[in-house]
Amino acid sequence: MMPKGEEPITLFRTYARNPRLTEALHAWGSYQLSRRLSLGVRDREIVIDRTCALCGCEYEWSVHVQRFAPRAELTAEQIGSLTVGSSSDACWETERDRLLIEAVDALHVRHDIDDTLWGRLAAEFTSEQLLDLLMLCGWYHAISFTARATRLPLEPGAPRFSDVAAPDRTKRAAATARPSA
Repeated sequence: MMPKGEEPITLFRTYARNPRLTEALHAWGSYQLSRRLSLGVRDREIVIDRTCALCGCEYEWSVHVQRFAPRAELTAEQIGSLTVGSSSDACWETERDRLLIEAVDALHVRHDIDDTLWGRLAAEFTSEQLLDLLMLCGWYHAISFTARATRLPLEPGAPRFSDVAAPDRTKRAAATARPSA
């Protein structure tokens, strides 16, 4: 589940306690993080980072910020916004990025996307991309549930929510973060 020569991260070692689950997760996770996913790296990481932040899952958020944010060309300001901001933050210059954030927010809060937002999304994304967006968001809710409930410690050198949260936004980050065990 890791690139050749790299030790498995804590999440994968946790899943390894159930080999059948690990096998199933590997197949699905390999799709979600591959070029077969119809969303590009930037789209994917916006969805993942926002989902994990909204779920208060500092562990998985930090893994993705550390490993993928540079490839996704996310700026420090955008990472902060994904963590504790909104789609209306000035750092979001494209409608596509803003739509991804709005979709994740709607799914997280209402577990649905209203017709108006769906129409806006359908004007920007293909049907295939929309299905991938929905499943990616749901997948990272499940990952977040696992990482939080099992109290996974952050990987060495991993960023924390507080590292990117602007002082006026730390209240939201603190409200969603789970105290360390």
